[in-house]
Amino acid sequence: MKLLLVEDDPTLAEGIAEFLRGQGDEVSVESDGMRADRLLQETTFDFVLLDVGLPGLGGYELVRRIRKRGQRMPVIVITARDALDDRIYGLDLGADDYLVKPFELAELSARMRAVQRRGRSANASLGFGALVLDVDGRLAELDGEALPLSGREWEVLEALVRADGRTVTREALQGEGSGNALEVCISRLRPRLEAAGLLIRTVRGFGYRLERARERRDRADQPSP
Repeated sequence: MKLLLVEDDPTLAEGIAEFLRGQGDEVSVESDGMRADRLLQETTFDFVLLDVGLPGLGGYELVRRIRKRGQRMPVIVITARDALDDRIYGLDLGADDYLVKPFELAELSARMRAVQRRGRSANASLGFGALVLDVDGRLAELDGEALPLSGREWEVLEALVRADGRTVTREALQGEGSGNALEVCISRLRPRLEAAGLLIRTVRGFGYRLERARERRDRADQPSP
């Protein structure tokens, strides 16, 4: 499992990371909230563990941004704040669990397993921004409204959403149809998604990726190397 640990106490971060790596997990460690937020927009993680009192950007705001972007990976808040109001606030923002310092690493591991079990028992769904896909029911919603899709449109859109902003090759999207059929499918999806701020970007010579309109503007504003 690929995890992001956001903790500004180097001793605690090292101890947690070493424990999780010993369980076979791949762990990235970040101590600054703003840097962690950028990393979450660039890299896909299976699980996030984060402190509340972080430099740059607080943990609560980081949780809010994660959920606002439609990222659905489990998040456990780790903090010394043990007041009931703090725990309720973090959970209401979208955290999956709340662990108060000091704690035993075995308890952290058990809570992570419990969160994963809850996720598996819930209906499988995928999300990207305003778009939500119910995988079991093959139903799509955009901005809370039903989004009718043909079977081919569903296959293409599911692949793009699962990629979570990464480029999907034309070969992976092609299926059994012709290249022209894929282009037609993409052209039908684009205007429907753009109304909700989602864009299907063509990566020339490679494939396609799904982007939020703001992300594309941010890339356009960056100076060329």
